[in-house]
Amino acid sequence: MTPLHLLVAEDEAPQREALCRLLRELWPQLDRITACEDGIAALEAVAENAPAAAFLDIRMPGLGGLDVARAVIERGGLVVFTTAYDAHAVAAFEAGAVDYLLKPVRSERLVQAITRLRERLAARQRPPLTAVLDDLARRLAPPPSQRIRWITAAIGDQVRMIGLDEIVYFQAEDKYVRVATSGEDALIRLSLKELLAGLDPEQFWQVHRSVVVRVAAIDRLRKDELGKFWLSLRGRTDRVPASPSLQRRLRGM
Repeated sequence: MTPLHLLVAEDEAPQREALCRLLRELWPQLDRITACEDGIAALEAVAENAPAAAFLDIRMPGLGGLDVARAVIERGGLVVFTTAYDAHAVAAFEAGAVDYLLKPVRSERLVQAITRLRERLAARQRPPLTAVLDDLARRLAPPPSQRIRWITAAIGDQVRMIGLDEIVYFQAEDKYVRVATSGEDALIRLSLKELLAGLDPEQFWQVHRSVVVRVAAIDRLRKDELGKFWLSLRGRTDRVPASPSLQRRLRGM
């Protein structure tokens, strides 16, 4: 029998551990479960060893579940989303015929999802989902009216209003996030996760667990002698770390 490998991507540790535990209990035929705490790690896991199916949280640090889903589907895998969204958003999943689980995940509902996955795996069914994922991305994206338009940040003993077009990158540092522009740095108390919820995903990418960059500021992606990736950014002399998955994303543009 072909080894059955699943991927679970969920940034909340208790929910991730609970889902993995339920999957092992309810699907004893599983060979292995790879658990990831963010989208970047999940995308790297897909590239390393394509899973037969993936359970993906929609909102994760690094890359969202929709981005990871595209990679899973490209490698021939199936996808189940986990979500805490309200009824309106759940309707988007149902309209797209994409399986989903509401959080916290209940064993009865998980049994249904497992049954559907096993049937599709046995029949080797791989429904075309690219258009469905595009539609979900549009329907679940925050409306422009709710997006961040500028950043209020502390610079010494002053407070400055920084336009998004001035920002080169954000980088998490301890309890703060550094806002780097071409001329100066500032600190804010918002987390990267909170920032990403309000930023236009077409203009800002999370390229590392600790870094979000403005796409238009990307100059070059380099790999050093140790195999680590670094970004050079326009308007800055420093460089920032990047995930290997960024190389794949840039090549797809």
